Amino acid sequence: MSLSGALVPSTVRPWCALRSSCHRFPCQQTYFRRTATGRSSLRPTAAGRGFGATTVEEATDAPPVDKLEWRAPLSILKYPDPRLRAANGRITVFDHVLEKFAADLFDCMYRGDDGVGLAAPQVGVNVRLMVFNETGKRGAKEELVLVNPKIVSTNKQNSWYEEGCLSFPKIFADVERPTQVKVKAQALDGSKFTVTLTGFNARIFQHEYDHLQGVLYHDRMTKDILTGILPKLQRLERDFESQYPHVTFRKAA
Repeated sequence: MSLSGALVPSTVRPWCALRSSCHRFPCQQTYFRRTATGRSSLRPTAAGRGFGATTVEEATDAPPVDKLEWRAPLSILKYPDPRLRAANGRITVFDHVLEKFAADLFDCMYRGDDGVGLAAPQVGVNVRLMVFNETGKRGAKEELVLVNPKIVSTNKQNSWYEEGCLSFPKIFADVERPTQVKVKAQALDGSKFTVTLTGFNARIFQHEYDHLQGVLYHDRMTKDILTGILPKLQRLERDFESQYPHVTFRKAA
């Protein structure tokens, strides 16, 4: 997987960077790779399932969460597990427990092949927290932790890029997203900040933010692209149904 795109402004790193020991467990990560052309193609804002031109998102009325609980080792939630669609609570306590969970998320991300982003609900913890690092290298200054993030706005230029997710094993397809996004969030100490992300960082953030919204990457695909991977999605649905016959879930078609 190719890791490219603009770096986050250095003024953000002290607020978000995490440097602590981690505990290992199996996890869900986000993957991106180039299209066959070797580069992401820029196209005018288009219809379909992508974002609109310039958007402003309202604050999410997420239920507050004052206690984080998780059990190691965690297992990957595969599509169509309904927990991937569940509401994610707003974190209200900023302490050593939150720092440890963020450290575990980073450790989990780095254990995979070129993992660059990870959202809490992807490991079964339904809170509004994400970590990412566009370099995919442990300890790099580009490590970011965003707690309770909200999108303020996006720019008018969109790009197409082939995305994948371990909740959808070996399923890759093009997704259209804005190339720039302005975000409000909190750091691990609870302090608030605003940052503008561009390029690959903007795409990683939007993919992870979708997870916090209960949105999966195939929800963003055009009808034609979704049709191309539908047999693979339906195979995952059948596998889930055979294992959990009494659990209801949202199907792709």
